[in-house]
Amino acid sequence: MQTRALVRLGANACIIGRDAEKTEAAAKDIATVRPGAKVIGIGGCDVRRVENLKAAADRCAKELGGIDFVIAGAAGNFIVSMEAMSSNAFRTVMEIDVLGTFNTIKATMPHLLQSPDARINYVSATFHYTGMPMQGHVAAAKASVDSLMASVALEYGPRGVTSNVISPGAIADTEGAARLISTDEAALKHHSRSIPSGRLGTVKDIADATVYLFSPAGSYINGHVLVVDGGAWRRQGGSSMGGKDVKYPDFLLPEGEEPKVKL
Repeated sequence: MQTRALVRLGANACIIGRDAEKTEAAAKDIATVRPGAKVIGIGGCDVRRVENLKAAADRCAKELGGIDFVIAGAAGNFIVSMEAMSSNAFRTVMEIDVLGTFNTIKATMPHLLQSPDARINYVSATFHYTGMPMQGHVAAAKASVDSLMASVALEYGPRGVTSNVISPGAIADTEGAARLISTDEAALKHHSRSIPSGRLGTVKDIADATVYLFSPAGSYINGHVLVVDGGAWRRQGGSSMGGKDVKYPDFLLPEGEEPKVKL
């Protein structure tokens, strides 16, 4: 969605993924949005391996003439309580989100420093603002992504690079919304009512935010977290997951067990 919008407006692009066939197919599809667009799909890329990303960045810069904009969006997620989560599960999400973001910075920064208008954006989340049940691993990872963003802004801002985060809320018709809320229409409608703006986000909302940060209008935005969620994070936490029949903290307690109240 983000890359597609940028290509439509005139950019050429390179996308990476672990599955070569899917990545190449996605690149061909994105290229159809503008006649003459060049979109490279590089598969077999694991963000946890910096050598994969360095090879991809070098190829991208060579074939497209340089790198001006970077979107670091690698993420892993699944629903699990702290009690049920294994150390391996926690480590996996941290490696994909945090190490993957760090490796993306390391691999692309030498090229960004050659650009007269260098921008790097990261895709984060809002869970760590308030805490979120069943998302302790992701909250920890995305808090780290936000911190990396700030470090890049401070260290590379004087060298001409802007560094910002986009934090989406629940986006309609995506795997994330299906996992964290529901695929049931009534549950989605109930969740939408809890959002101050009264609706789920759309892929266009995120694409528009990306275009803004990469456009001349966003040239003085640096070290910023741009939340695109209709104000939902202001009332999230234990009360914002699932449909109207999912009540906090009942869904976290063993059946028949009442919350322990301390006097």
